[in-house]
Amino acid sequence: MRLILVSAAALVSSAGPAPAQSASPPQGEATAATRAANARVATLLPLDDKQDFEDARRGRLAQIEGGVIRNAKGQIVWDANAYAFLKAPAPATVNPSLWRQSQLNAEHGLFEVVPGIYQFRGYDISVMTIIRGKTGWIVVDPLTGIEGAAAGMALVNKVLGTRPVTGVVITHSHGDHYGGIAALASPQALRDGSIPIIAPHGFLHEAVSENVLAGNAMGRRAAFQFGSGLPMDAKAMVGTGLGQTLPTDSVRSLAKPTLEVAAGAAPVVIDGITFNFIDAANSEAPAEFMFYLPHFKALSSSEVATGTLHNVLTQRGAKVRDTLGWSKVIDAALRLYGAEAEVVFASHNWPRWGNARVQRFLANHRDAYRYLHDQSLRLANAGATSVEIGEDIGEPEFAKRDFSVRGYYGTQNHNAKAVYQNYFGWWDGVPAHYNPHPPVEESKRYVLAMGGPRKALAIGIKAFVAGDYRWSSKVFNHLVFADVANVQARLWLASSYEQQGFQAESGAWRNYFLRAARELRDGPPLQGLLQTNAAYLNAIPTPALFDTLAARFNPAKASQAGSTIRFDFTDRKETLTLHLGASVAVPRFGEAHASPTTKLTLSRAVFDAILAQEKAMLAAIAARDVKLEGDPRVLAAFFAALDAPTANFNIVVP
Repeated sequence: MRLILVSAAALVSSAGPAPAQSASPPQGEATAATRAANARVATLLPLDDKQDFEDARRGRLAQIEGGVIRNAKGQIVWDANAYAFLKAPAPATVNPSLWRQSQLNAEHGLFEVVPGIYQFRGYDISVMTIIRGKTGWIVVDPLTGIEGAAAGMALVNKVLGTRPVTGVVITHSHGDHYGGIAALASPQALRDGSIPIIAPHGFLHEAVSENVLAGNAMGRRAAFQFGSGLPMDAKAMVGTGLGQTLPTDSVRSLAKPTLEVAAGAAPVVIDGITFNFIDAANSEAPAEFMFYLPHFKALSSSEVATGTLHNVLTQRGAKVRDTLGWSKVIDAALRLYGAEAEVVFASHNWPRWGNARVQRFLANHRDAYRYLHDQSLRLANAGATSVEIGEDIGEPEFAKRDFSVRGYYGTQNHNAKAVYQNYFGWWDGVPAHYNPHPPVEESKRYVLAMGGPRKALAIGIKAFVAGDYRWSSKVFNHLVFADVANVQARLWLASSYEQQGFQAESGAWRNYFLRAARELRDGPPLQGLLQTNAAYLNAIPTPALFDTLAARFNPAKASQAGSTIRFDFTDRKETLTLHLGASVAVPRFGEAHASPTTKLTLSRAVFDAILAQEKAMLAAIAARDVKLEGDPRVLAAFFAALDAPTANFNIVVP
């Protein structure tokens, strides 16, 4: 993100006197400070360069008729028409650089990359690539949801001829690259290995870790990052920078790979096409690879190099990424295939053609992550803290000319802080920051020190009028956390966040600020518990599934300490014994306890259906789908001790 700051004095003189405390803060309109900031961006960048527009439209063969994809209930999963407003010039409420990126990402359809390689773009945040094999289609990254992947394959078969899916390649462990896999083949074919499913080493472990083990909190924050629920217009959602947004109301799936490609593995042939895989673990994802297709002279940079600077640590939360390793992975691809590749395509955004452009694209992405790493460490080793590094790191010179490494998704600011975290952890070394009061208690003290709520509000309003939205947000946030019922503080904080969103070059920053503003005004979304379908759970290895359950174990609700529950899963020939303590539940996979307190014999499929609330335990016992031996109270006590996480916990208020 790049905020162009003008002097506070100039803003005060242009904005007029501060409004009275009883006045309503502005809503939905760009202030003078924001108009000035966005106007200045337009003078600093070559926004009229047409090369990206030519690339984003190149090779379009067809589009989804009507631009709308629906689910089985008739609900709209994706509406490409919702972004028609982007055809207008950039308004004052959007950073013009982000507006340009969103115009590019809104280009949608089925595109030919080169003869034999096609992409389904603009109907999801991610891109699905389809490769013509000897006998069928090899599908790379089948999008976020089943409906989008199904619509894409229907368009492929209609335009290019009907062929079976003969292979699936999943480039990495993020959900928007595998969630639609169930649309590609029958459940039996996905389970029995008749269709090769190729993924990087560690894929299944990392997919479960991120989307299930930490899925609830990450999902709540992801709603902010991706602007879920925001209107699609020039005052709200315009895109994420990496793509437009996630599909809504879609069903997501997961399948176990038939092969997880190890580092340094030999080339893999899928339906007659040779894939040379490049290990990219711990770059953009903990489990990831790129690949080169020598037959096509085409390089897939997956999500390691796309059309934007990426996140080193995402707003939704994730494991921090290694920028040094990330840079070296791109350099390895450049050294191995840079001299011969004629096109580079990714799992987001659009391709680049021509060997010279491929080499420049890879070199600039390599250098972007190297710059983040080296400059962050240089400043840290001179004593700068993470916040100071984020403020001072600047950007490499080539980022002013190459839009593909600008901060439309990740930013120099928060990525530099992530580099610091990767090496030094969350603490900046200042003793006063090591053990602060919790937010509510700290905010009460800040408000008191500022002279009470009325004086604190006046300080915040003065900063807002001066265009210092970072400081006004800090002041208003302390007021809200000191007294959540302070309506004026909430409304001013919402407006302060809104202006920062309007100025943000990063789509993710914009979405986070604007979603926060909406929740301050309207409250969190009215939605119940997160639900996962049994088919998705069935792809999760049993040890990982029980680790997820153990992470929901609440000691305050625990009883039956010292008891054991043995699970025998007949369809997988697996055994696990769960040891219940007063503070933890410890699953031991493979342990067949000789005398457990309680024993259950059932299939994983039935257990998954019970966990997904598609089947009741008592009904399953009555139907003899579950055989229960021993003390049933222990089983009841275990499930009673599991917290049911809610999807709408507070973030912007206490």
